Amino acid sequence: MTKKEIVKTISEEIGMTQLRTKEIVQKTFDAIVETLVEDGRIELRNFGVFEVKKRAARKARNPRTGQRVDVPQKYVVTFKPGKEMEEKVRQLEEADARAAEAERILKGTAAQR
Repeated sequence: MTKKEIVKTISEEIGMTQLRTKEIVQKTFDAIVETLVEDGRIELRNFGVFEVKKRAARKARNPRTGQRVDVPQKYVVTFKPGKEMEEKVRQLEEADARAAEAERILKGTAAQR
């Protein structure tokens, strides 16, 4: 899903113009980025936690040449999903596992015929 699709969905749901909704969505994203730059962490209840972490310098290997390469330290943004998001993803995994099991059973039944 793209930002444009998010804006369209929200604007239709709340009855606001896409232009105004886009401004609000962009301001929200800007606020998240600004908070990460200033504070290094933002916690959004029932969604998750974004955090800036420093990744140490390390040695890596160029996959094409096999040559060793020095990778400098850098800052990265990490995300840890909240409990509600984790639960919804877990439900998706469980539904997928049930569908795969049903398909396996159906194929076994078809093979016996």
